[in-house]
Amino acid sequence: MLSFAGKNILVVGATGAFGGEFCAQMNVAGATVIGTASSNASSVRLPTSLSQRLLLNLEDAQSIQTLTAYLNSLPGAIDGIVLAAGLVAFGSVAETPVAVTERLMKVNVLGQISLVQQLLPKLQESAAAGREPFVLSISGVISESPMQGLASYSASKTALHGFATAAAKEFRKLGIAWVDARPGHTESGLAGRAIFGAAPNFGDGKNVPDVIARMLYGLTVGEKDLPSTVF
Repeated sequence: MLSFAGKNILVVGATGAFGGEFCAQMNVAGATVIGTASSNASSVRLPTSLSQRLLLNLEDAQSIQTLTAYLNSLPGAIDGIVLAAGLVAFGSVAETPVAVTERLMKVNVLGQISLVQQLLPKLQESAAAGREPFVLSISGVISESPMQGLASYSASKTALHGFATAAAKEFRKLGIAWVDARPGHTESGLAGRAIFGAAPNFGDGKNVPDVIARMLYGLTVGEKDLPSTVF
């Protein structure tokens, strides 16, 4: 059974509801947690319990390269990467600007893929030491059931899920787990911060601490996938 005690974990998007809860629960479990914020302005929301508080703009290739170069230069492995950052947008295909779709793809999939690829040596170092490294992505239920009115958002999340599914098979041979989680609508506040459009009425969502706890439980017991049906 995987233990987080003594592990070095990177939480991307640590200023959000999901990211902040990951930091809190992993700290309680004994992990050393590094968290990222997307800007200086948002960095004030980073938990004070973090071992390091860093900047990472997933829309900016140079920002990704700067962060990964820094982390790769540090002694010791990275034992886990939690991809808790993301953007959402609402609107029909006809009304959603191309620029909005591009932002969703950069933050929700391309930037996250680039980050993991550039930190792969640190994960391999962890695997070589028998520390059971992992990547946790969150594509959400929409990657299982894309919705009209959310085509651009659906595209970004299905792309992340597809990459994670294929990468998991490759990473398993390297001793690294990649687990993709697909919880349903959760009361994280993300829908109220859409970069375009207004959210439809989703009804009451799931509780953030419960959803995060389920993801972490899945990691500890070695589940290889976390579909919507387990939440």
